[in-house]
Amino acid sequence: MVKGLYTAYTGMINEQNRMDIMTNNLANASTVGYKKEGSTSQSFDDVLTVKIKDQSVGMRNVQRLGVKNPGVKIGENYTDYSQGSFRITGNTYLALSGEGFFAIEFTNKAGETDTKYTRAGQFTLNKDGYLVTEEGDYVLDTQNRRIRLNTLIDSSITDDGTIYQNGQAVAKIQVTDFEDYDYLEKYGETYYQPIQGAKTIAAKAQVKSGYLEMANVQIVSEMVNLISITRAYESNQKVVQTIDDTLDVAVNQIGRVQ
Repeated sequence: MVKGLYTAYTGMINEQNRMDIMTNNLANASTVGYKKEGSTSQSFDDVLTVKIKDQSVGMRNVQRLGVKNPGVKIGENYTDYSQGSFRITGNTYLALSGEGFFAIEFTNKAGETDTKYTRAGQFTLNKDGYLVTEEGDYVLDTQNRRIRLNTLIDSSITDDGTIYQNGQAVAKIQVTDFEDYDYLEKYGETYYQPIQGAKTIAAKAQVKSGYLEMANVQIVSEMVNLISITRAYESNQKVVQTIDDTLDVAVNQIGRVQ
């Protein structure tokens, strides 16, 4: 195996993965409540270039194979949960200031229901008076019940999520936070679901009525990163082309009998 080809190839694959993530961030730059993603890279030198269960070094010993750099390995993707900017809406749309998520009763195509979490607060009332998301999923209160309001009466919402109608508290929006966001996984673009090991904690976020939290994507920064990724990809392409030309000379010209 020509190691240079392999190194350049893994570099191109890694840059393609980074490109996919960056373009998805740009595509969702105006999506309410979207949290941008990023990626990590890891050298194969730290991952695979060791001898294990090899009689030459002893079956129980591990030994590095020397100084070499056989390419790059795609690491883990991650989500940046930092606060996005607020947009004034002048209506009853909601935003969370601080760490936490709205709790949503989500029903999939198979009719199975579970709880998802989101920062996107463009909630409306359906024809039956239930507070729902744009997709029609129900917003839950602190007792995990659907929130139903009188559509003929104006509502006001305080910072702790309590909904008032005619001066009376009729419901309180559930805001949930998690001890470690590493135990959250994305579901779609703005929903999150806890995985095994997730622990809920009391949320300190305030509910802001009349605002929406926008995506935390910085378009200029993402465009600069895209340019950098494109140039790195092209550099790896040139390496492949150069090695291919070298191999062509070695195979077809060196040692040719004149």
